[in-house]
Amino acid sequence: MATILQNHYVLAVHNVKATAEFFGKLGFTISSEPPGWIFVERDNCMIMLGDCRASLPAENLGDHSYFGYLLVNNAAEFYEEVRKNGVLIHHALADKPWGMREFGVQSPEGHRIMIGEVIL
Repeated sequence: MATILQNHYVLAVHNVKATAEFFGKLGFTISSEPPGWIFVERDNCMIMLGDCRASLPAENLGDHSYFGYLLVNNAAEFYEEVRKNGVLIHHALADKPWGMREFGVQSPEGHRIMIGEVIL
């Protein structure tokens, strides 16, 4: 059976530079800037930010503005890192009954990401 080697997300945004700056506050760095795109990476995760100014704004999508879940080895440490960097916390860090310690963040355009660690 084939194995998934890495996570890549494609995200339509109205302002690729501002969104790349937001991901910088999450510890991502710019790895490539092909025309109309900025790719950011951290560890084994890449997010490809596409310039889609005519797309429906994420803030208008409500619960459908979630686009990813990042599994980390220390959610509390990651939480403190992004909080200190001024990232908008959408859901505070909490232990969940499904065996995860997790929190959520929101980009300036309204895209939401959950970040969690297994705590079974």
